Amino acid sequence: MIQRRHNKGFLWVGVFALLTLCVLVFILPIVFKKNYIYAPDETSTNTLIASTTVPVFVVTHVPTPEPLKAIYMTACVASTNTWRYTLKKFIEDTELNSVVIDIKDYSGTVSIEDEGLQKNDASGCKVRDLKEFIGELHESKIYVIGRVTVFQDPYYTKVHPDLAVKSKASGLAWEDNKGLSFVDVGAKDYWDYVIKLAKASYGIGFDEINFDYIRYPSDGNMKDASYTWTIGTSTKSEMLENFFSYLHDNTKDTGMKTSADLFGLTTLAIDDMGIGQVLEKTLPYFDFVYPMVYPSHYAWNTGGFGNPATHPYEIVKFSMTNGVIREQAQRVSLGIATSTPSKLRPWLQDFDLGAEYGVVEVQAQIKATYDSGLTSWLMWDAGNKYTPSAYLPAQTSLPE
Repeated sequence: MIQRRHNKGFLWVGVFALLTLCVLVFILPIVFKKNYIYAPDETSTNTLIASTTVPVFVVTHVPTPEPLKAIYMTACVASTNTWRYTLKKFIEDTELNSVVIDIKDYSGTVSIEDEGLQKNDASGCKVRDLKEFIGELHESKIYVIGRVTVFQDPYYTKVHPDLAVKSKASGLAWEDNKGLSFVDVGAKDYWDYVIKLAKASYGIGFDEINFDYIRYPSDGNMKDASYTWTIGTSTKSEMLENFFSYLHDNTKDTGMKTSADLFGLTTLAIDDMGIGQVLEKTLPYFDFVYPMVYPSHYAWNTGGFGNPATHPYEIVKFSMTNGVIREQAQRVSLGIATSTPSKLRPWLQDFDLGAEYGVVEVQAQIKATYDSGLTSWLMWDAGNKYTPSAYLPAQTSLPE
């Protein structure tokens, strides 16, 4: 009996030891294990740091590169894994360092999945993991610009028809030649929505917010267009400048960079071309201004060059040199040092229209930009199919 009691005692000791081992090996690591969150380090990339909280993605931003060299990416491409990562690698492998991604496109669809910004009934593309994709771009030191089409917005005018540019004939929302409707520039309630969208976009990681279609309509039956919100004695250019000022005042303390897309002709025209855009009334309110100097978009014989599309170097050089001269003249009148870096960065074309565009034509526009005294540029192709060999390879570090 004594021997049996000893054996039973040893058995309980063994069971206790086994339970203790299980606690040490399996339970304690679960209780005290460290999760990780993303947080910015000194280089503003997403870095893992220890934490005892549930994993959380912390948004980061990267500084504006100088010079900036960007391509455009639609929201639909950004929502397609294979295509978007092909373009990401294209940027990594070349001189490119930035990308412009649609936040709100021509249809008015907001690519960010957030019902506080837009219900899920819009017809365009949404990007479910947009915040995470931006984080991955930041990991590769890629500067991310978010593009917002502003006053052209068929979705918003459908939801808020009272704020739309109206048809005098029907009283309904006016439409341009493509069947697209516009919000009236003077509709201040919409200004607040644009600011809300910009701040939310910066909040998920976009480094810069780019405002496109900041203008009155340019084509269609203009005599039928009624601007019921552009009231008083304000001209189109004055009304648009009021919007620029309001936008600037309500975003200047957020940390976001802002940019404005303008018709390429704003560097040459002396009036607002009927759309409200004037270069000098835009420059003070944005960090950068992007004239869309696509050679194919100029009228025949502009600058005496016949078919502008076949003169990519001459058209870009002519347009941007004149833009720089006007910017410098304004700075002199305002007492701003002329040595201050230019805000001008042209949109160039990598698409066929009026002529076939390949390596020679793309590189001609880039050279014209540099010869105009500028350092930065953005390249547009609505189909996101660029000419890889037209861009220089990425710089490699010299051996230490």
